[in-house]
Amino acid sequence: MRGVCAFSSARAAASLPSASIGSVRVTCGVAAKSAHLQPGQQQRFSSSWRRDEPAPPFAFAFDIDGVLLHVAKPIPGATETLRFLNESNIPFILLTNGGGKREADRVQDLSEKLGVYLTTDNFVQSHTPFKQLVDGPESLRNKTILVTGSDYEKCRAIAKSYGFQNVVTPADILAAHPSIFPFRPVTDILATAQPLPKPLFNTTSTTRLEEALKIDAMFVFDDPRDWAADVQLITDLLLSRNGYLGTYSALNGNETLPSCGWQQDGQPPLYFSNGDLLWSATYHLPRFGQGAFQATVAGVWHRVTGGHELQRRVIGKPQAETYEYAERVLGVHRHDILRSKGFHEPGTLKAVYMVGDNPESDIAGANGHVSENGTQWTSVLVKTGVWSEERGGEKALQGRLKPKVIVADVKEAVKWALVQEGWKGTY
Repeated sequence: MRGVCAFSSARAAASLPSASIGSVRVTCGVAAKSAHLQPGQQQRFSSSWRRDEPAPPFAFAFDIDGVLLHVAKPIPGATETLRFLNESNIPFILLTNGGGKREADRVQDLSEKLGVYLTTDNFVQSHTPFKQLVDGPESLRNKTILVTGSDYEKCRAIAKSYGFQNVVTPADILAAHPSIFPFRPVTDILATAQPLPKPLFNTTSTTRLEEALKIDAMFVFDDPRDWAADVQLITDLLLSRNGYLGTYSALNGNETLPSCGWQQDGQPPLYFSNGDLLWSATYHLPRFGQGAFQATVAGVWHRVTGGHELQRRVIGKPQAETYEYAERVLGVHRHDILRSKGFHEPGTLKAVYMVGDNPESDIAGANGHVSENGTQWTSVLVKTGVWSEERGGEKALQGRLKPKVIVADVKEAVKWALVQEGWKGTY
């Protein structure tokens, strides 16, 4: 299902600081030209783009898992490629459906693993666009939201860092009312529980409805671990009256109403940060991602409602909102980084090469994106991640899943793109 939430323009990026990574000195996010290659990396890129020429009119967008990294280890050529782009004044953005950490923490971790200085100015992960829902005409800043993911407390911290003031996790609810989920949680989640801001409504208690806990929106920040408990609470809220947990809407199943009354009584909207069914992890075969959890919630809802479709809002790749958001972030970053390098007029961004390993997210998103600025996005599929010739092969790459080109890895992806752009240097 295509996401239906729209997000406002990106905030201007800050100037990039200088920093040292190991023995490599980097300035303004650029590895110094004297930086040594990693062992085994023989080929050397070089640049012929001078500052008295127009700025490069193209840029790159890279997925991370399966393109730059296999979990903690850089894919061969990834570090060298990013350093080359930095040295050659070619901007790029890291666009990932991963999440579960604050952007600053994830970028620091990536910098250490890749050996390349990175900043949050050109980094968008799956839930980054959620911060655009804090303010605006339907601001959730002072509303109460339920967040879930792989680590409840980290999800809470991320949401609060975005500006959401009242954040509740499933652990908070289960600790306050253990009977709401009559099974032992799979993980030790109750240790992270915090007191609920308001009590739950219960027909046997004296709590009035307006005094009870009301959830105004639900967010899945990254791949949950305790699916059973999360599915139970999310379904309870989708069946509730106006988001009051512990209630059941009188409109549910009313055949005279749209959708037979399901999700027609002010229930909180449900946001998923991405729809990836599969992703590339340490194991040699792809593993289930957040899309599998989403399918589970939708399947349960289908059974509960007698066949009705779950209304939800999905962002992340390949959704149009995420690509629009990413292009705005890339535009701001490109302008600032090129100006800092001496290009007084950065010019128009004419092309972005999306390098990814997942046809369902990276390739479909780039193929379907229609830029408001006329920027042409081109999809490049690598063989180092989810897609492989053994699992479906090129026969599965049809329609929106068909990339412009298939290459071995990220280094070959950049080499191919440079040829398309008429790059004058050697590589």
